[in-house]
Amino acid sequence: MTAPSAAGTSNPWPALWALVIGFFMILVDSTIVAVAIPTLMETFDTDVNGVLWVTSAYLLAYAVPLLITGRLGDRFGPRPVYLVGLAVFTVASLGCGLSAELGLGLGGLIVARVVQGLGASMMTPQTMTVITRTFPAERRGIAMALWGATAGVATLAGPLLGGLLIDTLGWEWIFFVNIPVGVVGWLLAWRLVPRLQTHSHRFDLLGVVLSALGLFGAVFGLQEGHTFGWGSIWHWVSVPLVIGSGVVLLGLFVGWQAVNTREPLVPLRLFRDRNFSLATLGILTVGFTITAMIFPFYIWAQTVRGLSPTQAALVMAPSSVLSFLLARSAGQLTDRIHPRNLVVTGTCLLAAGLALLTVGMTPTAPLWQAIAAAAVLGVANPLVWGPLSTAATRNLPMAAAGAGAGVYNTTRQVGAVLGSAAIAVLMQARLATHLGPSADAASMGGAPAGGATGPLSADVAEGISRAMAESLYLPIGVILLGAAAASFFERPGHMVRPARDAARVD
Repeated sequence: MTAPSAAGTSNPWPALWALVIGFFMILVDSTIVAVAIPTLMETFDTDVNGVLWVTSAYLLAYAVPLLITGRLGDRFGPRPVYLVGLAVFTVASLGCGLSAELGLGLGGLIVARVVQGLGASMMTPQTMTVITRTFPAERRGIAMALWGATAGVATLAGPLLGGLLIDTLGWEWIFFVNIPVGVVGWLLAWRLVPRLQTHSHRFDLLGVVLSALGLFGAVFGLQEGHTFGWGSIWHWVSVPLVIGSGVVLLGLFVGWQAVNTREPLVPLRLFRDRNFSLATLGILTVGFTITAMIFPFYIWAQTVRGLSPTQAALVMAPSSVLSFLLARSAGQLTDRIHPRNLVVTGTCLLAAGLALLTVGMTPTAPLWQAIAAAAVLGVANPLVWGPLSTAATRNLPMAAAGAGAGVYNTTRQVGAVLGSAAIAVLMQARLATHLGPSADAASMGGAPAGGATGPLSADVAEGISRAMAESLYLPIGVILLGAAAASFFERPGHMVRPARDAARVD
């Protein structure tokens, strides 16, 4: 046993800032590949579905172990688990950047991304656990707002950073940049993150196997079904069978958690807290939406409008800037205002911003329309990420902080994986609708950023624009489900109330 874990450490902020560096880096890598799609298609001579596996493999390897890595933090302490994960992530980043130079091909890059994801899965629950265990509940809103703002800014800033690196140093540097950042983040975490009390846990190995196989089956079947050919009789049988098997295994996993009398991987008692359950559902829709929206936009911006990676990312820059600038104010509101009001407002603004974006995604629309949509997304983000994470963790007992963080972050990453897989299928289906039955996502490779091989014909540009804009209807619908879930939040019992509201009962 080490230092006590009671919330209210004298000054927990230095540790949080040290953890935020690594957390920001691993979330940037969730979306940084989006802006590199045309470049990677050309480098590895593949189609867009192959490149999307560079992201999906990372997200899947990130999501599946989160349940057990949260428990590892409870068992061995958040600090050592975080440090090991950051070291694994940093070394894997070197492998990603060298994959083409070493002749490993796209498969080698995907394998390195899987190792990156495993490292990231060790880090994320520990950041949330440290907040839960070192900040008192009444001060946790601002800390969670910083955590949430980091998530929101990182997922949207990834393409901007990627665009700058691709245009100046080459695509390999979207991974090489992690090495110096990882080293600095590791040293700061080693120096500043406290050693917290550990708790003895049994590890639910059967639960790990069932959840991993179930998630893999569902996601692999969903994303690869179109590539393998939905049109043939064999694939109309085999692909749904793979997806169905994954769903069945996930059902068995939930059943096993309910009857496991020792220590289940997911303590279902956590879901007795209404806000934890609703926040977990809400973050699923947010992870899905943020990941799914990125791919159609960047494909349209670079393929139809001929923007460079940096130019395309700059169109979305207002979202990251506003998310960062509004994070502190949103955190202060989180400690004082009913989470229902903040999250419903934020999710509805996300839907409105995406709807506005679909209007601007045409071959000739002025780019200010897309920039205005990005600004709406930037206002929405801090009203979603921080309040959701605060609502999820306010009532967690300290001994279950790691388990709760693991469940919450697993759900977010599962949403991101499903968003990546579903949007790949939908984009290809809409392309086939607008460009003909023989259309394939690889057809977009004919117009790399900047229009190096000449402009697209008017019909093709219009078809791709409509396909990408219509693909955004899916994340719009999903985030509105998140708004519906958030409308049922309860006011946390120990929320700081403004004086004028102190006597009011919800």
